[in-house]
Amino acid sequence: MLIGRPFHGWRVAWAGFWVLFIVYGLQFSYGTFEGAISADTGWSTNWLQLAYALYILNYSAISVWSGQLTDRIGPRQVIAVGALLLAAGYLVLSSAPSLVLVFIGLAVIAPLGMSSSWVPANATVVRWFTARRGLATGIVGSGGSAGGIVAPPIAAWLVSQFGWRTAIAVMAVVGGVFMAATAMLFVRDPESIGQYPDGRAPDPADRPLARSRVVSRPAGFVVEATRSSAPDAENPRTAWTASAAWRTSVFWRIFGMFALTFVVVFVPFAHGVQYARSLGFSLQWASGVISSVGVGGLVGRIVTGPLSDRIDRRRAVGLALAVETLSFVGFAVADNLVLLYASAIAFGLSYGGSVAVFPALVADYFGRTHAGAIVGRFFATAGSCAAIGPYVAQLLLNATGGYGWTFTMAAVANACALGLAFTLPRPGLLPKS
Repeated sequence: MLIGRPFHGWRVAWAGFWVLFIVYGLQFSYGTFEGAISADTGWSTNWLQLAYALYILNYSAISVWSGQLTDRIGPRQVIAVGALLLAAGYLVLSSAPSLVLVFIGLAVIAPLGMSSSWVPANATVVRWFTARRGLATGIVGSGGSAGGIVAPPIAAWLVSQFGWRTAIAVMAVVGGVFMAATAMLFVRDPESIGQYPDGRAPDPADRPLARSRVVSRPAGFVVEATRSSAPDAENPRTAWTASAAWRTSVFWRIFGMFALTFVVVFVPFAHGVQYARSLGFSLQWASGVISSVGVGGLVGRIVTGPLSDRIDRRRAVGLALAVETLSFVGFAVADNLVLLYASAIAFGLSYGGSVAVFPALVADYFGRTHAGAIVGRFFATAGSCAAIGPYVAQLLLNATGGYGWTFTMAAVANACALGLAFTLPRPGLLPKS
């Protein structure tokens, strides 16, 4: 039964798209800035890469608190303050006279702002949807891919015209202002403005009589509504606190899946161009590897989200992890540009799809009420692993003289994640772990 006023949930989803467009546009433009920074200042790229690795590590870890704040005070305030902090961090970077201020701006201040984007946006969107949750998180996630495609060429043009300091400052100010303005579209959940998930009010005619059932409930678990088999219901409607979810085996299985895939997820971004160059391709063709990943990621997010609403979220994640495993096998054996580009597109499709479905999968198991804290815990722990992979890949390159072992181990990690995906039960009332 549709409610009378326009459903606000799609505005929230598109607001999430633009927030991620901005923050990941800045993040993926860093590679464009790095060469110009090093050439202008003489600072070692090793130090600049370390600052970037700490940036990834810190914003992932801080997301545990941004998720909790989203649950407590709402996403609007969290994202707006985050916009100011993100812009401030990049402004410090743009004016830094020394590496010390580079680390303060990029590895300390900017992560505070970045942490106020992915988790708050996705945790809010999953509260607004149940039946079309995958489509909504796919829209949000596609903003990050779109930003990664559009922003780096803009950054390159600004650097060529005005220098890296002005380029970073302009993108920081414009991005921060737009992100803060977009934050005003966020509303914590549909109930706070008299609406319902998916824009549909509960219809008693669609609901069978509740079935009595005695279940074992860990501390912190609350049943918000009786169990129902209505096709558009969140079945059952449950509210797990973060501490209660933490004690379930399902939480740790999902954690293991995403830790294994996140630990290698930035390797193609950080080393794709260098790998292509090592195979003898020009810089222009080598740069196409990153563009291929971005295009694949955009398609993967758009397609996998709504697909997961139809075929079961677990199957959608499993399919994405299987394709990602094959993509790393492709990278490992690539000896021509066609296979290299195909592997990059496949990686983008699978990575984009799994990341888009991840917050929806978590909400399916643990409910909407504490989604910010629970998704934040996942992102802070499993997501932090993303800072490890590129550095380990560089060590393996130094030790072996090639990327074969790096991509082989990445394929093995994703195959293990796929194995964990097969162990997930159907979402429902979870027993004590």
